[in-house]
Amino acid sequence: MEGMAAPTARLKTYIEGHLDFYASQRWPQLEEVTISWRGSYGYVSAYLTEDEAIPACRLRYLGSDTDWGFALYQASSERYDDTLLPNGNPSGTPEQALDCALGLYLTDPTAWIKPPKD
Repeated sequence: MEGMAAPTARLKTYIEGHLDFYASQRWPQLEEVTISWRGSYGYVSAYLTEDEAIPACRLRYLGSDTDWGFALYQASSERYDDTLLPNGNPSGTPEQALDCALGLYLTDPTAWIKPPKD
């Protein structure tokens, strides 16, 4: 049995920088967003202050730069559980995963509403 593919170092760096920039635009109350990597998994943390982090979600590399598996952090069990995104899909973009998690943890359900297109 082969192990799951892991994202390249370049992709990891890109996703972390892109997600942090995205969060600075969409979630200005955060100091920063970081990702710690273990194999094909990226553990996303959102910092409210320099010392106060929320373990938000886990991304799972599926072999695509834009389609990632998604799991929410469950504080009650201190683990990550695979979860569907608000659109009903089990995978999506890192931005969708972050919005889903932070919409829940920062009690902002507007994160799940897709803005109308002109």
